[in-house]
Amino acid sequence: MIEGSTISTKHGNVNTDFILFVASGAFHSCKPADLLAELQGRLPIRVELNGLTEDDMYKILTEPVTNVLRQQVESIGTEGVKLKFDDDAIREMARVSSEMNRTVENIGARRLFPVIERIVEEISYNSPEMEEGTVVVVNKELVEERVSEMLVKNDLSKFIL
Repeated sequence: MIEGSTISTKHGNVNTDFILFVASGAFHSCKPADLLAELQGRLPIRVELNGLTEDDMYKILTEPVTNVLRQQVESIGTEGVKLKFDDDAIREMARVSSEMNRTVENIGARRLFPVIERIVEEISYNSPEMEEGTVVVVNKELVEERVSEMLVKNDLSKFIL
């Protein structure tokens, strides 16, 4: 069904000879022999990816035009409040996200969302009551204060029977 065949669909037959199929998944605990025999020969190229680094997280937070920080700035800006992120704060967010990926569970760049949400949650909640034109600056100290408990390593031994 992957390549070199004709598949019958409700829109007619589809020849898969010239279609590039890309498959992905978390197969870190699997060997190629664990795949179905039909897939082993049809998916011959395997690439192992490295986790995102702190610098990668920083780039994700700053380089895209519609990055998640700008989305937060624009969202809070609808209340007439100007939100600013210091560079040190952005670097701390990247560090915390990267550290959590290493110690808790590596979910990649999706880790940035709960970290940022924890930081701007109170600001977002209070922004309708703030005077128009108020400037709120997120600095490194605020980031450390809001996300410090996220980095606390829990002793899970008490849950083991």
